[in-house]
Amino acid sequence: MGLDDRKLAVLRAIVEDYVATQEPVGSKALVERHQLGVSPATVRNDMAVLEEEGYIRQPHTSAGRVPTDRGYRLFVDRLSRVKPLSPAERRAIERFLVGAVDLDDVVHRTVRLLAQLTRQVAVVQYPSLARSSVRHLELVPISTTRLMLVMIADTGRVEQRLVELPAPIPADDVTDLRRLVNEKLVGTRLSETPPLVQALVEESVPHLRPAMTTLSTVLLETLIERHEERIALAGTANLTRGGLLDFQGSLRPILEALEEEVVMLKLIGEAEPSTTRVLIGDENEIDNLRAASVVSTGYGPGATSVGGLGVLGPTRMDYPGTIATVRAVARYVGELLAQN
Repeated sequence: MGLDDRKLAVLRAIVEDYVATQEPVGSKALVERHQLGVSPATVRNDMAVLEEEGYIRQPHTSAGRVPTDRGYRLFVDRLSRVKPLSPAERRAIERFLVGAVDLDDVVHRTVRLLAQLTRQVAVVQYPSLARSSVRHLELVPISTTRLMLVMIADTGRVEQRLVELPAPIPADDVTDLRRLVNEKLVGTRLSETPPLVQALVEESVPHLRPAMTTLSTVLLETLIERHEERIALAGTANLTRGGLLDFQGSLRPILEALEEEVVMLKLIGEAEPSTTRVLIGDENEIDNLRAASVVSTGYGPGATSVGGLGVLGPTRMDYPGTIATVRAVARYVGELLAQN
């Protein structure tokens, strides 16, 4: 059965009041607080229909009702208007992020900012090496038989490896090796580099081939094989701010899920920059998070997604404000990566 505009307005009012007060919402309070234009008796009838349809429920014997996961989903899809951030909030985000000195600083500032602005648990994935491209490769001589290989990705990630050469080589040969690897690999997605690295060995002049063979092994390990993904977390203490009905009375399953990086990466690591994903309660595939909601999006320079970020909290969440904040922070981080 479809809901008419009045019942949708009642549902919106219930969601907004419950999010704000943490208390089950009754018909009398709705009439007093919202311009619904109808009597308490009509509101009670509308609430009865909403309950029958599974959009609200009665948590205990009081007259008040709370939204169900289904009610929140309808609210997010049809009823919520994303709150525009105020100029002050936008300036605060920009100021907080623009002072970052390196990628680690960007990630840690971002996750702290998200937790502060949304008052939820914030999760930020470090830019994924699998989605990055080579910006520059540096070879730093440490001795005549040892080099430090430094790979800088376009996302700001830096990887360093030691290269133990089979024989001493002069400084001019190190310069040639550096030029050759940069000419071949700069601008290439890391996932597409293996055949190019192999070609470097095959195309090397004879006297450089032993060093290039050793270097190529380390290059492959650096560019392809070491794809450990990392996340940063902040705001876990925010989970304790809620009421008795949040998280069905137990935080333990949520905290256990937060400790599993693989779980968190699955939650936030698949979104694109232009889309915001909202998972509410039972929509979460992870059993331990069935009492929580997750709002996430991808971030990266331009339309390229290099990682995900988002927040996790109770289903009783300020969805319009949280969605706006997650989108805005992701956009600023993407711009920061594009500039640097």
